[in-house]
Amino acid sequence: MQLEAEATARAIRLAGFINTPLYIVHVMSIDAMEEIAKARKLGQRVVGEPVVSGLVLNDSGLWDPDFNIAAKFVMSPPIRAPGHGRALQAAVSMGVLQLVGTDHCTFNSTQKAFGIDDFRKIPNGVNGIEERMHLVWDTMVASGKISVTDYVRITSTECARIFNIYPKKGAILPGSDADIIILNPNSSFQISSNSHHSRSDTNVYEGWIGKGKVEITIVGGRIVWENNELKVNLGSGKYIKMPPFNYLFDGIEKADVSYISSLRAPVNRFKAMQ
Repeated sequence: MQLEAEATARAIRLAGFINTPLYIVHVMSIDAMEEIAKARKLGQRVVGEPVVSGLVLNDSGLWDPDFNIAAKFVMSPPIRAPGHGRALQAAVSMGVLQLVGTDHCTFNSTQKAFGIDDFRKIPNGVNGIEERMHLVWDTMVASGKISVTDYVRITSTECARIFNIYPKKGAILPGSDADIIILNPNSSFQISSNSHHSRSDTNVYEGWIGKGKVEITIVGGRIVWENNELKVNLGSGKYIKMPPFNYLFDGIEKADVSYISSLRAPVNRFKAMQ
């Protein structure tokens, strides 16, 4: 935890020195979150992104005596002790952390077993892309921690704004892509490696039962997911260009120009003396 906090603080310090926004991924601990909160309170443009595993899991699985069970939870930064997840949930609800990612990087049990004799050789990563929308709803909305509007913001709108593809994505507006999910808050879901759509035989959320199920997914105005069936053709996805300099850079260019001018001043004086 201290190492994650130290690395987070160092990155924040460097970003402040060169006057640029900073996006911190995989915020897993209270300590790292507090460094982000402190920087934001001082006016620095820092975005914190927790991942689903950090919000809803604790490190109990890592201590399971069965290697195959323990290994599937190995990721970096690691899943923390009980208490950290709830603190991160509170940070999301208060806007200290701005969006929720997945860090989806899954491995099957055979791949995880590469480290059976050497912990360092266990491939780092867990699943999450298929489970994110369900788990965030169940953990954050169904529990009353955030509103439905906040749910849309932390899973879609703010993501699109930060990655500079809003309102093409992240909005239901004229001219926006017709990418929409229909979530039934009264429907329940159950997560299992036997029924998920990943090719992996492991799932860190195995057995999780909750409220809020995505029943229909629409991409580009076309239904691609309905009745637990994927209806999409291979290669139908489209590249989305993400232009640089999103809204976080507003006003920063003025400070940069001033800084560059101060660096050039001694050079100009030197030329005048020649």
